[in-house]
Amino acid sequence: MLGLGRTRTQTRSSRSMSLGGVIHVLVTGGAGYIGSHAALRLLKENYRVTIVDNLSRGNIGAVKILQELFPEPGRLQFIYADLGDAKVVHQLFSQNAFDAVMHFAAVAYVGESTLNPLKYYHNITSNTLTVLEAMSAYGVPTLIYSSTCATYGEPEKMPITEETPQLPINPYGKAKKMAEDIILDFHKNSNMAVMILRYFNVIGSDPEGRLGEAPRPELREHGRISGACYDAARGIIPGLKVRGTDYKTTDGTCIRDYIDVSDLVDAHVKALEKSRPGKVGIYNVGTGRGRSVKEFVEACKAATGVPIKVDFLPRRPGDYAEVYSDPTKIKLELNWTAKHTDLQESLQVAWRWQKSHLNGYDSSLVSSS
Repeated sequence: MLGLGRTRTQTRSSRSMSLGGVIHVLVTGGAGYIGSHAALRLLKENYRVTIVDNLSRGNIGAVKILQELFPEPGRLQFIYADLGDAKVVHQLFSQNAFDAVMHFAAVAYVGESTLNPLKYYHNITSNTLTVLEAMSAYGVPTLIYSSTCATYGEPEKMPITEETPQLPINPYGKAKKMAEDIILDFHKNSNMAVMILRYFNVIGSDPEGRLGEAPRPELREHGRISGACYDAARGIIPGLKVRGTDYKTTDGTCIRDYIDVSDLVDAHVKALEKSRPGKVGIYNVGTGRGRSVKEFVEACKAATGVPIKVDFLPRRPGDYAEVYSDPTKIKLELNWTAKHTDLQESLQVAWRWQKSHLNGYDSSLVSSS
């Protein structure tokens, strides 16, 4: 499935290193929501980027935007491929000299993972193993791994530190923890530089309006609450479904740590810059502040200006009451702190993109207000 006809052609060459270290970064899942924003940031920082994506969740439209922004030969390459095909993955690595891999590619919905766990173990755990084997075989020295706070499950104490026990309660979190374990076991006898970033709940979009979140319509039922808010505000769905109002929290709804995607990709760049051979860094990437779902809904109403109808329903399987981070370690070691912490402002930025892209990346500009 290696779509070489759809790439910007490139021949294998010796690694070229800059003062900053890593030059050529493979971004798996780079056509997706977070991956595309990371690719944009890397390109702005003058890295070379290769995106590999099977487009099962990503958008070719996001790649086209990046290609238009960075048309210079050799800056950006897109390869259509499935990481589940080991032969194709090894071909990809044999034809390119990567200095680092940012591994985003993964299915990532808690609800969907409880309905189809085997899909998650294959797509997350097995595919990560395949990528790691190829990195080892071709001597790629640096891995930045996209993990999740779902690996912690439902801890007894808040906030979550990197030392909090990992006791995931849904297949999504379990699959990610298995992938982490594989990476850490491999690293015991490897000189690879490894950074594992455990995300909290991602919101927002590119402040300049170039990229946004455009999930598959058929996945709306499993998607992020921000996407559901926008769909409700646009009238695509009749209202917003809030699942669970009897949790032991201040207002009965779940509490989450919402991190702006711009801050998240900034953490990735800092992790890349600070990575060192033979070292492992594990970091929570969050704001350190929990917000309830009801609080989030009110912020979304204010951001969109739409009085969204809200239906309160029973809990969703696999969810947990309260999760927010202690970002002390990443601040001390990577000099990273979340800057975009105004919830309503992050939602307004993403709402502008949503209004301008009524059919995701397939639609032209409709409104810039």
